Amino acid sequence: MEINPMLGVILHAIGGFAAGSFYAPLKRVKGWAWESYWIVMGLAAWIITPWVVAIITTPNPMDTILGTDSKTLGLTFMFGVLWGIGGVTFGLTMRYLGIALGVAVALGCCAVFGTLMPPIVEGRLIELAQTPSGMTVFAGVFVCVLGIALCGWAGVIKERDLAEDSQTDAIPEFSLVKGFIVAVICGVLSACFAFGLAAAVPIAERSVEGGTDSLFANNAALCVILLGGFLTNFLWCIGLNIKNKTGGDYFQKLDLRQTINYGLCALGGFIWYNQFFFYGMGSTRMGKEFEFASWSLHMAFIIIFSNIWGLVLGEWKGCHKKTLYAVLLGLAVLIGSTIIIGYGNSLGGAPAGH
Repeated sequence: MEINPMLGVILHAIGGFAAGSFYAPLKRVKGWAWESYWIVMGLAAWIITPWVVAIITTPNPMDTILGTDSKTLGLTFMFGVLWGIGGVTFGLTMRYLGIALGVAVALGCCAVFGTLMPPIVEGRLIELAQTPSGMTVFAGVFVCVLGIALCGWAGVIKERDLAEDSQTDAIPEFSLVKGFIVAVICGVLSACFAFGLAAAVPIAERSVEGGTDSLFANNAALCVILLGGFLTNFLWCIGLNIKNKTGGDYFQKLDLRQTINYGLCALGGFIWYNQFFFYGMGSTRMGKEFEFASWSLHMAFIIIFSNIWGLVLGEWKGCHKKTLYAVLLGLAVLIGSTIIIGYGNSLGGAPAGH
């Protein structure tokens, strides 16, 4: 498999842009409850688009999946279910904190847990830390976490800057306490997606053996992971539809507004899927030894682009200049972390001193 760290970083950047942008169309949905537009978006993101892409890029994706051993499929699906719970809380995080602060806090936890746990579980952490490339990559991960912390800090300052009516004008259901609680839960569980891809390696290998280009090796595996995530979100959202009596959102008169709502959800879902489409391609080009660093790159780019969207959508309107400077500093640090990680990956794994 070809290793090209620079291409990997670029692909992760595209994926990060998609992840940081998918919620923007959903904010334009009118007259629907959150649970209604979230599950319609999810149907497009987690079921329809993955299978369409898999069919286009993978010869016989269904045969590839069904031909994989049941243990691999079970683990992959299970991690998808756990990630799906994180997905539910991710939607709630942005509902309570807005795009910028919500993404920064949730993905801060997600970046640390999802990046460091795989090498710890595999017993490679110390070994990797003794190589020049490993030390550089870990330094980049540390810088990434620092940038995430700076963005989160800027969000806290923002909450102090803005009067309550200004805050709720941009984010109608703003709640710092609720938001932070669900953001931490979201961060831990969302990292299970990285574990799902690790568990799905046999699916990817079987896909390549069946004629799939290595760049698209993860596309069939994504169908299994995302099915687990869809199940979790579907049950949660249908439960909310029943509780809140919002099931009628789906069956309103099919006028222009209703058509636009469905279109916005579909667009958001398509954009959402592209984060892991490009993540999967990017991780194949980062090299097996430091593939775990893909997760922190992904998180960094998501936060960069989500904060840009937060600025564009007016979530930081009315803040003091020092708050905006803190946001820009956090973004600059995150960009620096992606450069460090990409450089460390390009060094290879030669032992220190050699």
